[in-house]
Amino acid sequence: MYQTWMRFFSPGPAHHRLGLVCLGVGLQHGALPTVGPRTLDHHVAVVVSSGGGWYRGADGRRTTVTAPALLWLTPGVPHHYAPDPVTGWDEGFVDFAGPATAAYGELGYIEPDRPVVPLSDASGPRAVIARVVRAARRGNPLLEVETAAAVHELLVALRRARADLAPDGEQVLAALARDACTPLSVADHAARHGMTTAELRGAVRRAAGCTPKDYLLGIRLARAKELLAATELPVAAVARRVGYDDPAYFSRLFTRRVGLAPVRFRAQQGRTVPGGWSDRVPDPADPPVIHSPDTP
Repeated sequence: MYQTWMRFFSPGPAHHRLGLVCLGVGLQHGALPTVGPRTLDHHVAVVVSSGGGWYRGADGRRTTVTAPALLWLTPGVPHHYAPDPVTGWDEGFVDFAGPATAAYGELGYIEPDRPVVPLSDASGPRAVIARVVRAARRGNPLLEVETAAAVHELLVALRRARADLAPDGEQVLAALARDACTPLSVADHAARHGMTTAELRGAVRRAAGCTPKDYLLGIRLARAKELLAATELPVAAVARRVGYDDPAYFSRLFTRRVGLAPVRFRAQQGRTVPGGWSDRVPDPADPPVIHSPDTP
């Protein structure tokens, strides 16, 4: 016995320009029928939260699926899978498409070459799928935009839930973030961690989906923006604070990456505050009370 619920959508051209669109969502439980062999023209993320079964790809090799796990069904790739005929499994799936899938693949969030991905915990992705299900109610005027936004969120949740993202990867990223504004090369950072440059590159790619150079640059530029917006430090001083001894090089790099020269960014975003901005992240659910000057 099994249970199946699903909805399918047809977003219009304007929705496709959002970058991602949701084409369908489903929840299924039990000894479900075998799927395929088939080939799709869009992506599907199948999140198996309990039970087990098998998957067979284009190479004909059969892979055991044990929950929690993710099945990536990607365009043009033949696939064939099924839950165990006795125990079955519990799955939620989301069909999606759009030009942003290429960027998500480049960043490692979608893995066509890895159709079966063990997850450490399926609760995060399943919570996002549940939001897609709620948005799929009949007559929802925000359906296409609401579900498209959820697809972006689902890809982040799936990335975070991957079982191969070991804690040591997070530790490497934390250490890189801490030392990002020091004038160190990628090789210097690798040596600090007792790693080769290739090993550091692999660890950062797995954990953050980018190269160490891009990860460090993102942190440096974010800090430079804060200093430009919140202080009156000269651009040369900002450059030194974020690890660049050559202010001209920093200005060229900032302009190329941000699209504005540092002085133009400051002119647009400057919010000079005595003592600088607070480093404490506020809780949006509990904002501080702002008292008027007349309040005792």
